[in-house]
Amino acid sequence: MSLDPALAAVRGSVRRALTDVGDQPVLVACSGGADSLALLAAAVFEARERPCRIVGVTVDHGVQAGSAERADAVIAQMVTIGVDETVAVRVTVEASGQGPEAAAREARYAVLEEVAERFAAAAVLLGHTLDDQAETVLLGLTRGSGGRSLAGMRPAFDRFRRPLLGITRAQTEAVCRAEGLEWWTDPHNSDPAYTRARIRTEVMPMLERELGPGVAETLARTASQLRADVELLDAQAAAAYDELVVDHELPAGRLGTLPDALRLRVLRLGALRAGAIPSDLTHGHLLATDDLVCRWRGQVGVDLPGRLRAVRREGRLAFVPSDRPS
Repeated sequence: MSLDPALAAVRGSVRRALTDVGDQPVLVACSGGADSLALLAAAVFEARERPCRIVGVTVDHGVQAGSAERADAVIAQMVTIGVDETVAVRVTVEASGQGPEAAAREARYAVLEEVAERFAAAAVLLGHTLDDQAETVLLGLTRGSGGRSLAGMRPAFDRFRRPLLGITRAQTEAVCRAEGLEWWTDPHNSDPAYTRARIRTEVMPMLERELGPGVAETLARTASQLRADVELLDAQAAAAYDELVVDHELPAGRLGTLPDALRLRVLRLGALRAGAIPSDLTHGHLLATDDLVCRWRGQVGVDLPGRLRAVRREGRLAFVPSDRPS
């Protein structure tokens, strides 16, 4: 009997993600949705002949009624799938100037990193799919995020890995059916109050209907093609920042000689290292900050998200705390 094609694809992607983990534990973030359940089941299967242990982790954001009961149900399901150990953690989501989605994401990654440290995990696997990647590209475009938005989510960063970025949501659901796994559908995923939900339920179906099938695959492929370019420019910007920065300030004269694409990335990096909120830092913020460097007319400064202000003083650019709300 041949293996279900979706099951083979998911297992193959997870197998490649586990090639270098050795005997260290691997964390798999699981919400109980089809994507993360398919990821977890594949990780457990692929680890059977490996020395690594699979630890299933579910994060309760506490923002929905019955979230504690939902976390308990996910823990029971992970045990049934066959993980070596389970962890359930509850986080407090504080917006602090950012939207609820960004705040929840920040809290989730922070606690996953804490759990990974506790277990000395080699990797943390996340269940983002090709469809999530396409939605991220569209979401970034609506915010005017430029090339970075087109590059989408990174396949890997730090110890986090996204093995399913080449796998569709339909495939993960097919895997769950093949494995006899019942998945949970988060009501937030179809709540029109959230921009990403509207992209998922309204925009993507409209694009598929009007332009033909394959839009999600095309958007994800574009992201993959541009990722290398973005990473190269970001690396060059980081090197330029490290060379220029003195006491957390940047010399405006030398900064102004950099090419536009590199200079704006240096400004973004400087703002982020000073505490700017990444999800709220727009291209408009960077252009206004760039005016302090290249079109200096005595401006008082530029307010940035995260209670931060970019100012120019004595020929140097600095990012300082601001008393004004972001």
